[in-house]
Amino acid sequence: MSNGELEVAINLIWVMLGAILVFFMHAGFALVESGFTRSKNTLNILMKNFLTISVSTILFFIVGYGFMFGDTTGALIGTNGFFLHDVEDIGFFVFQAMFIATCATIMSGAVAERMKLGSYMLIVVFMTALVYPVVGHWVWQGDGWLTNLGFSDFAGSTVVHLTGATGALLVVLILGPRIGKYHGKRINVIQGHNIPLGALGVFILWLGWFGFNGGSTLAADPNLVPMVIGTTLLSTSAALISSALYTKVKYQKVDASLSLNGVLAGLVGITAGCAEISLGGSIIVGLISGVLLVEGIRFFDRKLKVDDPVGAITVHGLLGIWGTLAVGLFSTSTGLFYGNGLTQLGIQALGVIAVISWVSITIGGFTYFINKLVPIRVTKEEEIAGLDFTEHGSNAYDFKETIFITEEIDELNLGLGLAARLNNIPTGRTETIL
Repeated sequence: MSNGELEVAINLIWVMLGAILVFFMHAGFALVESGFTRSKNTLNILMKNFLTISVSTILFFIVGYGFMFGDTTGALIGTNGFFLHDVEDIGFFVFQAMFIATCATIMSGAVAERMKLGSYMLIVVFMTALVYPVVGHWVWQGDGWLTNLGFSDFAGSTVVHLTGATGALLVVLILGPRIGKYHGKRINVIQGHNIPLGALGVFILWLGWFGFNGGSTLAADPNLVPMVIGTTLLSTSAALISSALYTKVKYQKVDASLSLNGVLAGLVGITAGCAEISLGGSIIVGLISGVLLVEGIRFFDRKLKVDDPVGAITVHGLLGIWGTLAVGLFSTSTGLFYGNGLTQLGIQALGVIAVISWVSITIGGFTYFINKLVPIRVTKEEEIAGLDFTEHGSNAYDFKETIFITEEIDELNLGLGLAARLNNIPTGRTETIL
């Protein structure tokens, strides 16, 4: 094997390792989402995550890759490469397929516990077949209009995270909050059923993100790869520390769930600039990310009354914006703080506005349309019973001695033979099953 062939092989191994790590992130997403929500919806969340990655990769093969990386038309969208026709770099396709699935699954946690599975999957299809690939074409194809302006998003703070979070926000606004979340001016905490499970998910995401950012080098560059992983590690560590300390100061207690989300905030915050922000700069980005996370979740929950059970809109949306803008401030080659003026920051802001506008119009319009045809939300009775029963006719845990259903739900039987499946579970009346 020649030196050139060996280099190609090593680069391929590195990119495939990155793809495997990003795939493993979906286990992290599934655990975070299920741990931070109630046990009666766990099976539904797991199925959404499995279906999301499966459907999105097939659609990326059929049309998504072509729209994203095909020859450009007007610097807006690709026009060839569908079904990977004449595409030789299959490794690149595999790596990018993991990213498109990540973008789509961001919506899963935000809409948890009250959305029909079929409606969710329709939106995933639309997002992965068209909406996300167009954003990716603008930024990563090489000849998109944002690329031509000089927009920089190395691993996807905007392309992946802001796109997914904007879609999630529009769907949640149409979907509405969970039953019991808001009562007048009062905001009720709906506690997740298994925080240790969520914490394990955060650790998995942290690990997988080294492949997410590091694999985006697309080569085993001995200079660039350690820097990318180093900035990712430092930003995340700083974000966890700042979110923990900030909750201690603000609430007199170190809030575990907010601190765990602080890890994800640090990851998203450095994703755009991980290859061009210094190690010291990444710590500053992370420290700011942790504070933004705490205030962002409070703002969406208390001020806007946007019910996001896992904080996905803040983590991936607000921090996606911050991470993108941070390039214009902290980039060692183009950033404001390195004497390069406001040009890069302005381009970054334009890219953020463009992506938010595109996703809001497309996902918002599509969701509004299908909701008018068939409501995307489950019924009140189904939501109270839990989506594990109503969508899948089963449950994730053995609740023989703990589950009680209301007489109203028992009479409905939900069209799923629920009484037969639960014939070993005592029934009775209760005020609520929140």
